[in-house]
Order: sequence, then C-alpha cells, then structure tokens
Amino acid sequence: MRGKALVMIAVLGIGSTGVFAAPSRLKDIARIQGVRPNQLIGYGLVVGLDGTGDSRQTRFTTQTLSNLLQLEGVVVDARSIQVSNTAAVMVTAELPPFARVGGRIDVTVSSIGDADSLQGGVLLMTPLRAANGQVYAVAQGPVSIGGFSARTMTASVQRNQPTAGRVPGGALVEREVGFELADRPALRWILDHDDFTTARRTAEVINAKLGMEAARALDSRTVEVIVPAAYRDRVVEFVAEMENQTLEVDRVAKVVLNEKTGTVVFGGDVKVAPVTIVHGALTVQIGTEFVVSHPEPFSQGRTVVVPEQTVEVTEGAGDMVSIPQGSSIEEVVRALHSIGATPRDILAIIQAIKAAGALQSELEII
Repeated sequence: MRGKALVMIAVLGIGSTGVFAAPSRLKDIARIQGVRPNQLIGYGLVVGLDGTGDSRQTRFTTQTLSNLLQLEGVVVDARSIQVSNTAAVMVTAELPPFARVGGRIDVTVSSIGDADSLQGGVLLMTPLRAANGQVYAVAQGPVSIGGFSARTMTASVQRNQPTAGRVPGGALVEREVGFELADRPALRWILDHDDFTTARRTAEVINAKLGMEAARALDSRTVEVIVPAAYRDRVVEFVAEMENQTLEVDRVAKVVLNEKTGTVVFGGDVKVAPVTIVHGALTVQIGTEFVVSHPEPFSQGRTVVVPEQTVEVTEGAGDMVSIPQGSSIEEVVRALHSIGATPRDILAIIQAIKAAGALQSELEII
C-alpha cells in the first residue's frame, strides 16, 4: 500500500480596493474618557439540577454547600454530602456606565466543576465584586442555557454548551460608580485606533461645528474638548451633538496574514515597489510499501510484514513575474495566482516581498 502526503489549501480572502473610506460618526470611532463599563465577578452555587451537577470529586462544591447551610442554622459535615443537584459556578457581569442603585444587569454563569449541565438550575444569591474588592451587584435567579445534553449507557447527544448560561436581568445594582458628566469643564475623546491624522481631523470637525477653537489633539488617540459656556449646564446635549459629527477615518496601510487558514486580508491603499518574483514548484511524495518476510524452512522464525518507506522529490520549472512600480497588493496576488501559486505560497511570497523592502505597508501575522 502506498500513501501520499496531502496539503489542505485554505481560501484566499482579498480586501476591498476602495480608495476613499465612507465617513464615520465620532461615536463609532471614539469614546469619552471615563464612560466605560466595569467588570464584576463572583463565586456561587446553582441548585435544582436533575442529577447533572458536580460529582463528589469536586470537593469545593460540597464545602461551599456546607458553609451555606451553616448560615441557615444547619450543621452538616462536608465530607458526608453527596448531592449531584448542585454545581459550583463563576458569575460574571459588566456594570454599565451610569448604572444606578436598583437597576438590573444580565449575568453569565459558567460551571467550574465537573457538572454535565446547568439546565433547569437556579443561581443562589451571589455577590459580584469589582477589582477593588467591593460588592457592586448581587445576582440570583433561574439560569437559561442555549443548549441541552442527554446521555445513556451507550450514546449521548449535546447541543451548544450546557455548562454555561445567562440570567437575564438577574443582578441588582447595589453600589454606583462615582462618575458625573455635569459641570465638567472639558471632555476627552479616546479614539479606538491611534492615528495622528484621524485625531487632527476629529479636532477640526469639532471646532468647525462649534465655530471656535475648543478642541485640540493631545496625541494620536486623545482629543481634548473644552465645553463651551453655553453648554456648561447641558453637557449631555453637548455630547449628543458632538458624537454625531462625521469625518473620514485614516487607516495605516496594512496586510494581515493568517498562516493557520492561508488567508490574506489587505486594504486598497497597500502598494508594492518594483520587484521580480521567481516561483518554482517542489513536490515531495512519501509512500509506504509493505514487504512480507518469510523464515527459512524448518527454522524457528515466523512470517512478518516489514514496512518500507520511499521518498520521491520532483521540482518543476520556475515561473517569473515582474511587478511594476505602484502596483497594488491585489494585482500582486492575481499575478501570483496566474502562475499557479497556492494560498500558502502567496503567504510566503508576501513575507519575502516585505523582507526585501518592497511592500509599502505594515505586515501583521496572526
């Protein structure tokens, strides 16, 4: 029998070649400094499971259940607890900006033991803490999962992930984050991507809207805006007007290579200097042949099958492509594709072009 090594070729993705980007709203590319969510986390128990909870091997579950029962006046030795209807979980949530006491937020519940499913379970009261250790919300309620799991002695079926779910509106906000927009003399817009040109354009658009020099770019990501006197008591209205201003976002020319999937993504402003590419095909075939070895007559040996491997190397004629000055990366890819280069070959060639100094853009490999 003879085998051959095969290479899986992924699809080559080509980015848009448009030269001008569509204008973007300021609210889509920047955020006001300080206006952000805060992450919360807590440890709790989910009860009411139909025998799909943690096993006895997960000792911290029984220890937690024993501590909880002691708070209710029931003294139980953790070593004697054998309950499969309970699961230890981590509860996570995001406290949105300007959340007020009494408001509700969604929480995510994830098993940390060996539970099979959280279906039908109820999350018991779980304090949610921030990075400073203070409790900002308390979660409790029935867990909703987007899947299910069923098993028998010989078969099993599962849809989605049954050991993680959500409790919509399951947490009550108990503490507020101290941040107020009112009476602030200045606001800072933080761009999602650092770019000096975009920061300058942001300041120019805001100044043009206000008719005064109120905005200035502090660096490639930060734009400071002085709140005009007419808006000192109407900061929210001022933010609403500014965040809907549109501008053209400038991007750095970049080529992104994904070596895992053989995908190339690039923008239309990526250019290539004059370069000549020689591409040759090299094929390596590895095979295995099985030879039967018989022992000598009347000997003590036995018949065995011995594998023998063979290696064949075939090198095809190389093809040459010349890329003129100012060519786009799309034209380079099309030229390489025309000479039979595979997506994997194109990945290697683009990296070689960058190493030669002919690729006039950033190269990012993921």
